[in-house]
Amino acid sequence: MYKKSSCFKPRFTALLCAGLLGAISSVFAAPAESATPAPLVLQSQGSFTVGGGTLQNAGEFSRSRFLAPDGQVAYGDHAYVFYQIPADRRGPAIVFQHGGAQTKRTWESTLDGREGFQNLFLRMGHPVYLLDQPRMGEAGLSLKASGEGNPYAKNPLFADKTLHELCRIGVWPNRFANSQFPEGEAALDAFQRSWTPYSGELDDEVNADALGALFERIGPSVLFTHSMGGTIGWRVPTRTENVLAIVAYEPGGSPFLFPEGEVPEVSKAVYEPVSAATKAVPLKDFEKLTKMPILLLYGDNIAEKPSNEVGPDKWRSELDMAKKFVAAVNRHGGKAELIHLPDIGIRGNTHFLMSDLNNKEIAELVEKWLRDKKLM
Repeated sequence: MYKKSSCFKPRFTALLCAGLLGAISSVFAAPAESATPAPLVLQSQGSFTVGGGTLQNAGEFSRSRFLAPDGQVAYGDHAYVFYQIPADRRGPAIVFQHGGAQTKRTWESTLDGREGFQNLFLRMGHPVYLLDQPRMGEAGLSLKASGEGNPYAKNPLFADKTLHELCRIGVWPNRFANSQFPEGEAALDAFQRSWTPYSGELDDEVNADALGALFERIGPSVLFTHSMGGTIGWRVPTRTENVLAIVAYEPGGSPFLFPEGEVPEVSKAVYEPVSAATKAVPLKDFEKLTKMPILLLYGDNIAEKPSNEVGPDKWRSELDMAKKFVAAVNRHGGKAELIHLPDIGIRGNTHFLMSDLNNKEIAELVEKWLRDKKLM
């Protein structure tokens, strides 16, 4: 059973719900649903930064060199967090960690304007904490400049066809016949406008530090991760004991963790640069992942054997590694599970399960899992 935390005390004046939600959804297409949902009743909402550090510049500050960095302090590498607490709380708080080149918008309104996971889980009685990880979005201040090794720092990305395929909307220019991706050009346009470059070097340890600090601040909570955010999630239990459970939506694009001496062979993708990745960690760190239930979910249109269709084949490699990760956690006494949605009759999901047409069905599936784990 979850424990209500006494650690969190809102520091910021609650924002007006209607104005804020309107601003959040203004970048998306017009809502596809005509029915007006019931009002959301909140106890409080607000935002704050957590984690991060400072960097002292050498020299002495002088008003004769007013704009120079001499003697000044840089602030950065924190996470930005927006939270909402429902008036009728019925479950543990959920922390939402986004994936690569994304922000907290991943969990907000869907690409076609329906309610995203933010609202769906609020309606189920969960406080929600949506963050922009360090060096991203509203947490863009970085203590380390981005180098040439960070392709996301180059804006524009010029990656529309790449992202269309890697996120398994279809094989460009087509979409999969059973796709749950929202229909219409407006949704595709919103999808392409959702990407955000990193303002500094991508560093999974810096990201895990900030996420761990958030859990220390708000107390025992459930962690949701997506895509490249998966590896950040695997690292957080070494920073805090407040992770009640981890739900990872299509983790990939970043290393799966394994105990030293137990790193399995990678089933490489035909286009090798997008293959799954691994990282060895001390056994004592890996064993932190055995202390809470873990659920991994993967969608549809993932290749079953090597294929020249890069997106489906990339996720063949990732899904294979995810199964090996789950086996390793359970081999050391953990409670990890993997659901490949087509195996239970749920078809057509893309890499962005939380924004697909059946996102409510996915949310309800996870909510049932939380209840089964006695976290409700």
